[in-house]
Amino acid sequence: MTFWDHLDDLRGVLVRIAVVMIVCAVAAFAVMPWVFDNVILAPCSPEFWLYGVLDRAGATDAAVPMHIELVSIELASQFFTHMSAACWTAFVVAFPVIIYLLWSFVAPALYEHEKRGMRRAFLLGNVMFYLGAAVGYAFVFPVALRFLATYSLSNYITPVVSLDSYMDNFFTIVLLMGAVFELPLLAWLLGTIGLLRRSFFRRYRRHAIVALLVVAALITPTGDPFTLFAVFLPIYALWEFSAHLVKD
Repeated sequence: MTFWDHLDDLRGVLVRIAVVMIVCAVAAFAVMPWVFDNVILAPCSPEFWLYGVLDRAGATDAAVPMHIELVSIELASQFFTHMSAACWTAFVVAFPVIIYLLWSFVAPALYEHEKRGMRRAFLLGNVMFYLGAAVGYAFVFPVALRFLATYSLSNYITPVVSLDSYMDNFFTIVLLMGAVFELPLLAWLLGTIGLLRRSFFRRYRRHAIVALLVVAALITPTGDPFTLFAVFLPIYALWEFSAHLVKD
């Protein structure tokens, strides 16, 4: 195939990805009011399952009421939030299809043993992305939301959260955790091409602990050690899991 033939194939892949995204975005737009009430805004409710667990574990002050009031400041804020949320939801839902279509473009240039390795990478990458997004949604974002929403600098200040701020933090944390959970896949790929060995993980384990503690503190800006370590432990588990995917 000539260079222009490859470009034509790439154009076809990008068109198919655009079609998949548009179809998923239209479907997400249609059901977005239900998704907002039952999924995206669920952490705003004091009945969210995680808050009861944290209260019983003594990680939070159960006497501090959990009340979040969202406001729409700009005239078109709700409409654009509806559109952007539909697009981000479409990306999350269509993520495996997008990766598969990109893989179909690259696959003809690989040897058979390389294709087998990339199939495992495709499966691992999808599982870890959704697992990370689930951890971000079910744990990291609610913990950060509760801490910031109940934090009080003065009794004269009434906390009011803008819709744009809430959505920015929601999708940033969920997608960031999905990306963080791709660490084992990255380690496996680097190990496969010989750029990473298991000795690296043993040599820099202490440095990694400090760095991952900083990452956990940035992801979850809370003041109590329970929440910090609750976020740190799964990230550190990813580090150790990545070490077992790399050859000595």
